[in-house]
Amino acid sequence: MRFGRVVAAAALAAIAGQATGEPSGQKITGPVATYWMSASTTSGVMGMMGGMGGPGGRRPSFGAMMGGAFSGGMDPNAFSHGLVLQLGSARRPQGGGPQAEHDPPQALGAGPVLPLLTPTQQPTHVEAEPGPPPQYQQPKGRMLIFWGCGEHAGPGQPLVIDFSRIGPEGQGAGQFAALSRGLAVSPMQPPSPTRNATYGEWPNQETRTQVPQDGSLQGAHLVRGNYTPDISFNLTADQDFLPPIRLNTNAKTPSGAVALGWGQVDGSRGYIASMFGAKGDGDVVMWTSSAIQATAFALPDYLSDREIERLVDNHVLMPPTQTSCTVPQEAARAAGQGGMLRLIAYGGESNISYPPRPPAPRTWNIDWTVKVRYRAETSGLLGMDMSEMGGGRRHGRDDDNDGEGGEGGGQQQQQQHHPFNPFGGIGGLIP
Repeated sequence: MRFGRVVAAAALAAIAGQATGEPSGQKITGPVATYWMSASTTSGVMGMMGGMGGPGGRRPSFGAMMGGAFSGGMDPNAFSHGLVLQLGSARRPQGGGPQAEHDPPQALGAGPVLPLLTPTQQPTHVEAEPGPPPQYQQPKGRMLIFWGCGEHAGPGQPLVIDFSRIGPEGQGAGQFAALSRGLAVSPMQPPSPTRNATYGEWPNQETRTQVPQDGSLQGAHLVRGNYTPDISFNLTADQDFLPPIRLNTNAKTPSGAVALGWGQVDGSRGYIASMFGAKGDGDVVMWTSSAIQATAFALPDYLSDREIERLVDNHVLMPPTQTSCTVPQEAARAAGQGGMLRLIAYGGESNISYPPRPPAPRTWNIDWTVKVRYRAETSGLLGMDMSEMGGGRRHGRDDDNDGEGGEGGGQQQQQQHHPFNPFGGIGGLIP
């Protein structure tokens, strides 16, 4: 396990506790600058796409993902690394406009300098609260919600929300929103233009280089600029990207349930699996591995160490030792032709501060803090081995029926031309 993950957890706890006062009598000021690095590892369908995305590293459209996955010729074992850098400072720029950069170790492979651009309008990287993604399209019919691992769904399942009868602003929509709020997750608060006097980020509109598959965070890092103190730190092997999630089982059982199994991810502190699907009759199906009734939209992309521990204790997240889960037959059958499967491993965070905390009761003037947070994700079709998708199998369809949809096509064009759409035209529902 990655025991070096938390470098100065006590230091960050002290920073958080300064509003209530330090029992030791220490006087804490700062930090002047806060720097967050969000490191992700993506495998499965999106890993096969080689990290293809829109401006600022956004996820590709659902149509582009599925069109590319079924076009064949992609490595089912491929994965990609994602990195988002966010710098916030209490200082205003000195000597002109804001300028800052991150000089990473050569092992990262994304270039010798990563410019941290201050957005003039809307920042590219905004921490969204738990809930449906921006591209989510509320179904017009019913939503069937299942939860929990097991051969069969538990009592009271599925929870049925009828949007068509009650209306988008009525009881059904409120019931759905309440499921996302029910876990009371506290989203993390990275640097932003609203929380800091000066802010910079990467990737941005001017630089969209990507971290290669063999890129590593290990080594010496330096962040510098005209509105921040120099931030110099080293990351070790215990503080690198999480390994990719490898599904080794994704197969239907005789009952119609789907058994999932994966290799343990070193550094993971908790897992959650989810599935979306539809039959084409207006019913949308959603399932999560959570033992508590909740939607897959209830959790943000990243979770703090404290939240991960709480959610594992409450059986919302599967513990890091768990490497299997069965999607109940009722949920799998309700999904019809198939469902879009996602498995997320939350990797916690590394925290560094400078200068280190002195012995009480001295004053502690903090220059800067660094937070590196980690996650890994895989995706695919429920009940289908990734090698089938990478091999370009057409599920009984002739190859000459293939559409033209390529990487540059829009979501609607992809769904119209691609011969296999397991979701009956609800691509906008899938995050």
